[in-house]
Amino acid sequence: MSDLGDFTNYDPDDGGRGNQGADADPGSGATAGGGGRVDEDSGADEHDGGTEVDDDFEPMSVSPVGSDRGIGTLSASDGLVVSETDDDTRLRAYVTVANRSAVRIGSYVVAAYPDGERLFCRIVALEYAQEFRSDDATEIHARRAMRRDGIDEQDYKFMATLEPVAVLYSEGGELKRRMTDRVPKPETVVRQAKDSTEIKTGLKIPETGVFLGHLAVGGEKVRTAATPPTIDYRLKDDYEAGDPLVFRHTLVAGGTGSGKTHGAKNVLRQYLADGRRYPTEDGRTVAPALVQFDPQDEYAQLHDDNPEIDADYERRLEREGIAHGGIEDTKAFVPNVGEATYAAAHHGAEQVEFTIPFSMVFENPWLVAGSGLNDNQYGALVGVLLPTFKRQYGSGATYEQFRTFLDDPALREELDESGRVHEATFDAIRRRIRGFGSVFDGDARPITDLVDAFVRPGGVTTVPTYHINDSRATTTVVLALASLLVDEKLSNDPTYDRIKETPLVLGMDEAHTFLTDADSVQADRVIGKFAEAAKQGRKERLGLFLITQDPQDIADPIFKQINTTVVLNLGDEDAIKAVNIPSNLEGKVPYMEKGQMVVYSPDNSEPVELIGLPRCLTKHGR
Repeated sequence: MSDLGDFTNYDPDDGGRGNQGADADPGSGATAGGGGRVDEDSGADEHDGGTEVDDDFEPMSVSPVGSDRGIGTLSASDGLVVSETDDDTRLRAYVTVANRSAVRIGSYVVAAYPDGERLFCRIVALEYAQEFRSDDATEIHARRAMRRDGIDEQDYKFMATLEPVAVLYSEGGELKRRMTDRVPKPETVVRQAKDSTEIKTGLKIPETGVFLGHLAVGGEKVRTAATPPTIDYRLKDDYEAGDPLVFRHTLVAGGTGSGKTHGAKNVLRQYLADGRRYPTEDGRTVAPALVQFDPQDEYAQLHDDNPEIDADYERRLEREGIAHGGIEDTKAFVPNVGEATYAAAHHGAEQVEFTIPFSMVFENPWLVAGSGLNDNQYGALVGVLLPTFKRQYGSGATYEQFRTFLDDPALREELDESGRVHEATFDAIRRRIRGFGSVFDGDARPITDLVDAFVRPGGVTTVPTYHINDSRATTTVVLALASLLVDEKLSNDPTYDRIKETPLVLGMDEAHTFLTDADSVQADRVIGKFAEAAKQGRKERLGLFLITQDPQDIADPIFKQINTTVVLNLGDEDAIKAVNIPSNLEGKVPYMEKGQMVVYSPDNSEPVELIGLPRCLTKHGR
């Protein structure tokens, strides 16, 4: 026996009699209750001439009659406040014992107002608080807990802190949302949001549009009672709800192994879905074209079906309206650069070889400024040397002719004596222009002769550069093609109507390589061009789709024009800060598994967590 007594035989349900053997002898005449004798046979006391009286009390339930609704109720013990400022808002719910293990941070819940409106909330914190004035940090409490199998949660309050998202109300038979403008009543039942329409309305998720993934909380899909039980997340894609978000630009950021390319392929596949059309200025509706710059040669597989998609999985995709399968009109436009050779046994797309004509430099002289021309040298190149060269050799002149032109000592002397170009500046330009021989005027058709094949409504064009070993040549090729597309889109007097009149998605993998904000003439011109394209994209039906693992390296003027940010796992702190997502989601990014993502698209929905499809909708991997 301990100093607190021996309670090993105590049974709280036997009316207080079962433990008498611990402290009293049954035959000693000890009495229970009013001093009557205990009859060992009958268990009844004898009073007033032996009348038997049963002193057992009828057990009473302390639980309310009926079944529970929801997970708990709103509590006003610490105040119940809905305010215009987040810091002043206090909205806490007491969660009953049976529901505590199922509640998660980030889950969506609903509290009803008496008039039928509903407050849609997100759980942002969970807390255990003392139910009674006691100290559980003692030896006795600890050893009791260590010796028993379970935990007695009834000694504690389990409180959920809620963040109000919107007020839901019905109007004309349709569920709508507005900003939070009223406080719910104390003891209002809080229930988990389980209705698809309720959740989509609360989070402002469109019913239709481009599919990105399924809504999730903490890496688990949100389930409803509907069929299918998941909640699809879509981007607005029609002009009735504003400009389609594809033309307001998308950034996909994720580290190696995060599922970045897999996810990007799935999204791009939706933009090429059958029946997707966008209106043009002449009143037609035209399918978009995709031009994808592909440094790892992975996107030409958009041509091929994924053998992992069986008939059952295909039916599930069709029920949710998700486009899948290879796109027959997919072509790989292969740059002819020096001695580089391209082999493509991993996809079935048609291959079209092309070269960059030097004539494109007349419109974009910064293409040959990649070796580091300063502003003074660039001014001499643009204002004097190229115009003089074009007058002498014509608009179809070649790169080799330009090199010959610059090797003329008489030209150097003439320009120096006239004060138009200093001889030191002339020499610096001549040195830096060398090294582009592999890029221009290769043994293939020039891209300017292939524009109608390069941009095709409803078609996919990929530009693989994996086979090019020279990084400067790769950059020049990509920027030359991208500039051709952007210039024609922004021009009021385009040379190529096919580009101007076709809705265009311009995809760029490893975008940080080409759109970085560096201290060079080339970078300055590129950033200015693409920033202007991003601003005018809505009007010209041009959408940038940038993919990167280093979002912090993308130039700020372009980054600011991005409306939809899709963030997969990122381990670099600078990269996470650069994507500029809400802090409550920012902390999840380093811990997300492959395929998990955060979507921040203010003009489409509240910031949400998604899980992408586990299988790629086209062929993926080698």
